[in-house]
Amino acid sequence: MIELANRMSKLGTETAFEVLAKAKKLEAQGNDIIHLQIGEPDFDTPENIIDAGKSALDNGYTHYNPSAGYEELKEEIKKYSKNIRKHDFDTDQVIVTSGGKPIMFYTILALINPGDEVLYPNPGFPIYESMINFVGGVPVPLKLEEKLDYNFDINKLEKLITDKTKLIIINSPNNPCGSTIDNESMQKISELLEDKNITILADEIYSQFLYEGSHESISNYTKLKEKIIILDGFSKSYSMTGWRIGYGIFPASLVDPITKLVTNSNSCTASFTQIAAIEALKGSQESVKLMVEEFKSRRDLIVKGLNAIQNITCPTPSGAFYVFPNVSKTGISSKEFADRLLNEDGVATLAGESFGEEGKGYIRLSFANSKQNISEALNRIELFTKKLWLIWLKT
Repeated sequence: MIELANRMSKLGTETAFEVLAKAKKLEAQGNDIIHLQIGEPDFDTPENIIDAGKSALDNGYTHYNPSAGYEELKEEIKKYSKNIRKHDFDTDQVIVTSGGKPIMFYTILALINPGDEVLYPNPGFPIYESMINFVGGVPVPLKLEEKLDYNFDINKLEKLITDKTKLIIINSPNNPCGSTIDNESMQKISELLEDKNITILADEIYSQFLYEGSHESISNYTKLKEKIIILDGFSKSYSMTGWRIGYGIFPASLVDPITKLVTNSNSCTASFTQIAAIEALKGSQESVKLMVEEFKSRRDLIVKGLNAIQNITCPTPSGAFYVFPNVSKTGISSKEFADRLLNEDGVATLAGESFGEEGKGYIRLSFANSKQNISEALNRIELFTKKLWLIWLKT
């Protein structure tokens, strides 16, 4: 039997793919399943981007390219980023990768020694905690509190920082809660970290999915510019999840070591996907605008519907395409709630603890589905909670 390295026992996973597999198995058995578990837009990649990818294949973009990515793509990323952030940087600071996850992985691998502490949002994207544990770091959860619209208390953040703190991860708009960090809070965070030798990884993959206000980036605070890593990409905004293309904007001092990690692991990001990504940024942005408008309408539908169901409360998310309702008053754990809702009533969701210990008592629903399916899912959830209520009355 092949024996795995000890560190493999520390590696977590992303539950969305496990639930997807269960849901597909139930569908194969003839069950009607509504998918509200997976975090990807239900829109196809826009035609102009697909055409650019096809043309790139026809024109020979099937070979290796520089590990950090094509210069033309990095130029377009710089133009795009300057439109939504006040962050000034050189194109050499952009590293193109096969999706956004490698930016998390490379950053944590490059910076964290065993015993170093990393502050991260909890509930939060599960790969943060997984990667911290994998490299021997110490994950220090920043609790996102429902009473603070799923943001963390900045005073508590200050108390969690120690001389072992090496990295802080912030995610706005947030997965799984859909919360955003406002300008005032971002200013306070920047002032707190200004004189500290701590790197900040800002996961901004949902930066275009905003339903109120404009995007606030920690990179707008120039005194932190040598400490900030921006993670962004194309998967969400341009419905390019399967194309696998994202990028990081790094401090100059990190460009060479991170590029070496790319070279050693993945060589480079596929050439034709980079040409498609150039078209995504240079071409019409109408598809993004229409998608966000549709998501806002769906958000309003699902929030209203969930809040009308007995024993469920759901804050209104200001970004991303998720809701994170509180189901703690239903009489069962959030894990049991999600499991039974799938098996008994055919609605696939994710238990809040999939996103960390602080997610207990909540479930995540993606509203990347049609309004018709969302409405049917709400009907099924209401029937399910009524069953729970009747069982409780009989006991």
